[in-house]
Amino acid sequence: MKTPDLKLPEGIETCFLASADAVAAELARDVADRLRQRLSVAPGVSLVVSGGSTPLLFFQALRGESLDWARVSVVLADERWVAEDDPASNTLLVKKHLLQEAAAGARFIPLKVTGNDAAQARPAIESALAELNLPLDVLVLGMGNDGHTASLFPDAPELQEAMNVHADQRFAVMTPPSQTHQRITLSLPVLAGAGFTALHLKGQDKLETLSRVVADLQNWPAMPVRAFFKPGLKVYWSP
Repeated sequence: MKTPDLKLPEGIETCFLASADAVAAELARDVADRLRQRLSVAPGVSLVVSGGSTPLLFFQALRGESLDWARVSVVLADERWVAEDDPASNTLLVKKHLLQEAAAGARFIPLKVTGNDAAQARPAIESALAELNLPLDVLVLGMGNDGHTASLFPDAPELQEAMNVHADQRFAVMTPPSQTHQRITLSLPVLAGAGFTALHLKGQDKLETLSRVVADLQNWPAMPVRAFFKPGLKVYWSP
């Protein structure tokens, strides 16, 4: 498939294929290969994934890969503050579509813990994320048409805090007015330190958003995903 004419910064790779199935399979192979490489030299690895409908085919392809899943820690890039059985729960999505078959042996580290308010649950979230070894090995992000990724929303009052590369916090509680629920997101310092970062996109609208993203990469407050457009990023896209 011909790659659209995008002026991406040097050092950013692309995988633009004709179908969502093909992209999902390629991304799953790349992620599995990277995890195997790390498992050959490390006792365990970390895999951060995103929610939404786009990664479902990727989840289903990845769970079929031959990996020492018991040594893989899986965590979400972000989560809504809802019960696990809520249809809006990314945890439900990951458990249903990724943590199945052999991949059920992976260790899942939750962002959503007990409690009615995310801000009040900070100590419990910190305790859960203390088990996450840094730097991250593999990160798979998505992107909204407003330029958000994870729960780094441009209208969130906490955006500056979550994007502070000098802070040592692993997560932030986000309350963007555009969203219905409180959200927990891994912070930029945690996300940006990943050894391999993929941006998984689908649809013509995401291609148009991508064009706007790369047109002004310095203005990350307007489109926070811009903070990840650096050498080492690989963008996967299908119509």
